Amino acid sequence: MRKLRVICVVAGIAACGDNGDRGEESAGASASASATVTLTTLSEAGTTADDPTDGGATGPAVTTNASMGTTTDPGATTTVTTGDVSGCGGDSDCPDGQTCQAGECVAAPCSADNVGVGDCVCAPGTTEPCYTGPDGTQDLGVCVGGSHTCDVSGTVWGACQGEVTPGNEACGNALDDNCNGVIDEDVDADGDGFTVCGGDCCDQDGEGCEKGKLVNPGAFEVAANDLDDDCDGMTDNVLPDCDGALDLASNDAMDGARAVDICKVSTGEKDWGVVSATYVQVDGSPSPGAQFDVGHGLVSGFGPNVVPKQGTRMLGLSSGAARQPTDPGYISPNGHNKNYTSAHPQGFPKESPACPNVVTGQPHDSAALELQIRVPTNAYGFAFDFTFYTFEWPSYVCSQFNDFFVAMLSPIPMGQVDGNIAFDMMGNPISVNNAFLDVCGCNGGPPCNAGGKQFLCPLGTAELTGTGFEGHAATSWLTTTAPVVPGSVITIRWGAYDSGDGVLDSTAILDRWRWEIDPNTKVETVPQ
Repeated sequence: MRKLRVICVVAGIAACGDNGDRGEESAGASASASATVTLTTLSEAGTTADDPTDGGATGPAVTTNASMGTTTDPGATTTVTTGDVSGCGGDSDCPDGQTCQAGECVAAPCSADNVGVGDCVCAPGTTEPCYTGPDGTQDLGVCVGGSHTCDVSGTVWGACQGEVTPGNEACGNALDDNCNGVIDEDVDADGDGFTVCGGDCCDQDGEGCEKGKLVNPGAFEVAANDLDDDCDGMTDNVLPDCDGALDLASNDAMDGARAVDICKVSTGEKDWGVVSATYVQVDGSPSPGAQFDVGHGLVSGFGPNVVPKQGTRMLGLSSGAARQPTDPGYISPNGHNKNYTSAHPQGFPKESPACPNVVTGQPHDSAALELQIRVPTNAYGFAFDFTFYTFEWPSYVCSQFNDFFVAMLSPIPMGQVDGNIAFDMMGNPISVNNAFLDVCGCNGGPPCNAGGKQFLCPLGTAELTGTGFEGHAATSWLTTTAPVVPGSVITIRWGAYDSGDGVLDSTAILDRWRWEIDPNTKVETVPQ
């Protein structure tokens, strides 16, 4: 009888079998995935398929394929592929960190065996010590480490529980709260004049405290910088407006400060704000009496087209009446003489470069507000807005009857010979002769000619409407800036006055004081 030996080499799965005594090839077990099968078939005489003494092959080779058809080829070895190979046959077929499941390589669940492989950072449920404070602070003072637990995915550690990291030093509690090795120290590490025990919440630059010298209880709160500038425990909580309930005719000089949006009163040497406020004459001398008081007013507007830049009130200072025609106590600027005089402010009289050889007369009917202010520790300058109206235009350009607005700053800014910080680009003080008189008009113009000069009047006359200065001139809104030394005390005196006589009047309207944080702030007045 003819016997057959079938030798099966299977890649990946069982693809064929041996039926023992019958010596017949078979398709074998069914596979869950395609595989490659190599069959070698030998024909032998007088032996059984499992006899180890079988001799050489004498019959034809029989090769099976996936459909179990047969071919004959003596001594042949044939490879049969039952389909395309895909997926995996075991974990060894997959990259590190993956396992074979249902013929596909997928991420292996994190465990102690594969920490550091793929996304696995820890074994789920394990707990380890942790500390998130600055290096070198653990186990100093109150600072101690905690522990964190690996989450169920093994891909992330939970929060560090039970740790204590450095905080602000609490004075008098006999603890090292900031974990620097010193108990209840009262030092000023950033040199800003405030210690930790004095309330400095940012005494040393570091994480979350990048501007230590500018952050302390003596600073003003800067809008929208995401810092607690003044160490009051709140971020970006700027002071609210404070001029909503002011009376037009208030004689309280602090109300004058509030009208220009200086709301804070200093409570001591390390607290910024207004130290003192006084209504005075332009040279700093006291009020001369009842006629003086109408020269200052807290106006809600100046005509329909000039409204507050901030809040609801503005400060008016006038050599006549600081009122608009609709206000109680209004007096026309045409011819109102209050019949008092004062000395010139420091540095005046002076010639205007636009009017050489013209010297102005003695100040008449002046009105001024003088403020002494302690500067915030993070302020390098200040700014305010103003507009100036004069009845002297067009008849008295470049004459001794030359009304002024001055802003006298003390200490005198570096590089100046006097403290006046309000002047045009040519150095002309703010008067009928300055280059900023852009609100004006005339028959047949503009341009308009006055005092031998030409005025272009680019802003027209709308801002004169309803002010009492119709037919005359104004500057429109200007902004003056000046530098200051952080933490110092300054004095600013704003004043308006007639020059040479008290007949025709001028008025200045001021608003929107603000602090500047730019160290390069300079003395400058520019149109808005």
